[in-house]
Amino acid sequence: MKRTLILIIACLIASGGQLIAQKVWSLEDCIQHAIDHNIQIKQQTIQTKVQKNTLDQSKLSLLPSVSGQASHDYSFGRALDQTTYDFYNQTLKSNYFYLGGRTDLFTGLQNLNTIQKNKYELLAGEQDLERIRDNVSLSVALAYLQILLNKELVTATESQLNTTLEQITKTRKMVDAGSVAMGNLLQIEAQAAQEEVTLVNMQNQLDISYLNLTQLLELETPAGFEIIVPEIRVGETADIAGNIDEIYSVALQSRPEILGSELRLTASEYALKVAKGARSPSISMSHNFGTRYSHIANIPGQQSFEDQLKNNKNFGLGFSLNIPILNGWQVNKNILNSKLAVENSQYTLEGTRKELYKDIQQAYADAVAALKKYYASAKAVESSQESFRYTEQKFDVGMITPVDYNAAKTQLLNSQSEMSQAKYEYIFKTKVLDFYKGLPLSLNK
Repeated sequence: MKRTLILIIACLIASGGQLIAQKVWSLEDCIQHAIDHNIQIKQQTIQTKVQKNTLDQSKLSLLPSVSGQASHDYSFGRALDQTTYDFYNQTLKSNYFYLGGRTDLFTGLQNLNTIQKNKYELLAGEQDLERIRDNVSLSVALAYLQILLNKELVTATESQLNTTLEQITKTRKMVDAGSVAMGNLLQIEAQAAQEEVTLVNMQNQLDISYLNLTQLLELETPAGFEIIVPEIRVGETADIAGNIDEIYSVALQSRPEILGSELRLTASEYALKVAKGARSPSISMSHNFGTRYSHIANIPGQQSFEDQLKNNKNFGLGFSLNIPILNGWQVNKNILNSKLAVENSQYTLEGTRKELYKDIQQAYADAVAALKKYYASAKAVESSQESFRYTEQKFDVGMITPVDYNAAKTQLLNSQSEMSQAKYEYIFKTKVLDFYKGLPLSLNK
């Protein structure tokens, strides 16, 4: 019974491991997993938390500062009793308790403007985090499509090799029958060997593309990793929705790199207000409370500890006005630097907008070119298939040489490869354009 139970547990563990290894990943699964495990995203998340703490601290700085102090002192020799203001030539023990602080009533609105500056820097940091997520998503999508492309290329190469192997069988029979020369068979066998090398290279490229994707996902190994292969077709009337200006107009309202630059510009404007606030006079209020106790041995009529603390209480409240007059021109230089920072932020925003427009232009042009190339390649594949079928029929009856046969087959494989490459390039560029429009990455539409 015990042995049977052990076998059952072992089978369950083995089947469980097999189920884990057999998980098939969709593009959405890959993107989400990469976002959850990417180191750069985690670091930016930490940076965003630091910015949040900075904002909270700037808000808490509006509160009054309060500190307490307690002391216990001994005086030897001639000492002054603080409670009676008499001098005694004895050991004096005393306690002092103090609670006080300071409140800024007006500082040229520097505190409030600092809060606003930190708020917009936090919002800009959140946009940086979103931008990194977008970059990771696009990288994963490109790696995913590269696997799909390499799979098609491997399939096409395998098909060509199988065709060659079938032709070897036919040619061997014809050689045995004496209808064709042995040289024809040797040439076909050499072609098959070359195609086997090509297939190995294609499979190696497929393995590398799996490795690239799993590294983006922060997986330890590509072993057991497999993706869903969706049915991707480019229709005969496929087009690109929208034009460059329409896509750019939408992207300006949603892209995190644009929003982040705008928020940083606003933050720099508040930093300028903070710098200008240093020119303003500041008003502060101080407040304190204190009491004391002292004890000298052999002095009659001394009050108790509690009575002295009650009777020696003192309160204080004060106001101070600080007017900046001359501080080595530091305030003016800080203001000038802050103005330059605002100007630099404006240029950064302008540059980010131009870069976005160029990226959209490039993606749009690449998508148009890839679509044209796909249609041209599709026609070339169709023509090459007809040409190869006709060439194969002539080769079967010995009307052409193996060289002509192999040339037709190679032309067909090249046309199929170019069509596959154009298809996936078109798909990726259209997904990039959809991304600029705020649409999620998906291969299901």
